Amino acid sequence: MSVLALTMGEPAGIGPEIVLEAWRLRAAHAVPAFCVYGDPALLAARARHAGRTIPIAETGPQEAASRFEDALPVVPAARAMSDTPGTPDRGNAAGVIETIRRAAADADAGRVAGVVTAPIAKKPLYEAGFSFPGHTEFLGHLAEGFGHGPVRPVMMMAGPELRTVPVTIHIPLASVPATLTTEAIVETGRITADGLARRFGIARPRLAVAGLNPHAGEGGAMGGEDEAVVRPAVERLRAAGIEAFGPLPADTMFHAGARAGYDAALCMYHDQALIPAKALAFDETVNVTLGLPFIRTSPDHGTAFDIAGKGLARPDSLIAALKLAAAMAGRAAAGPER
Repeated sequence: MSVLALTMGEPAGIGPEIVLEAWRLRAAHAVPAFCVYGDPALLAARARHAGRTIPIAETGPQEAASRFEDALPVVPAARAMSDTPGTPDRGNAAGVIETIRRAAADADAGRVAGVVTAPIAKKPLYEAGFSFPGHTEFLGHLAEGFGHGPVRPVMMMAGPELRTVPVTIHIPLASVPATLTTEAIVETGRITADGLARRFGIARPRLAVAGLNPHAGEGGAMGGEDEAVVRPAVERLRAAGIEAFGPLPADTMFHAGARAGYDAALCMYHDQALIPAKALAFDETVNVTLGLPFIRTSPDHGTAFDIAGKGLARPDSLIAALKLAAAMAGRAAAGPER
């Protein structure tokens, strides 16, 4: 039985705690088998700090399944990491990057069923020379290094009632109109439709495409981008055989009746996609990376330094990410439903 690779995330954040809790609740919440890529000593120390008795087994990914029921399987990082909850240390950056790299390599090679990543802190990574905006872009770079050619990863927020995909992500709102292009919308839509078919089993995905401006520009009265940039992208997606429609006013796209008419909403910028997804199901929404040659999911929250080490972190979103990754892995070989 193949397991999922779960990276420990930022050592000073809540990542180690929610990893431990996900394993502790494995039976009660039917958590799929996983192995943690991280520092076993740090995990053991964080468990003791929380008053938990959690056995830890250092192992390789291919032996992890046989250990999962009795101990938390950990693929040990080559570098030890400091355990200072709430206070990130850039000295941990090399270890954090190593765990992501090794987990991705094992997923690409088929030694694990997919990758689930606990949250990372970007600032200490940047201070140590990390040159990628975040997890998503780094995983795309790694996939190219594994020999897959050009890779364009796409972020999807997937919850029980809504899936959203931002076309532009971590850029200032003021930069969105100049950055947004018809080609970017088309490429994002194609990757989204392919991911919905291959990873979610939806034979003919339906994409609702949001407008950029209020009221989708109202025919140019509130901005010309919707007619000049967004509408041509929708037309090109439809010409390619993808069931896309829009541009739609974003303020009327996310109520229950509207959601019933599509499988994913293609949004023009970060908050347009993430606010409705998190508002509807904060603890159950999962960050999914489409466009990679392997499965990758993540919780929809960050490192939460303010509560790290205080026993307040909830593992709900991480457990949801593990379950979704396992479901996608089980569906991958079967192909879309008909």
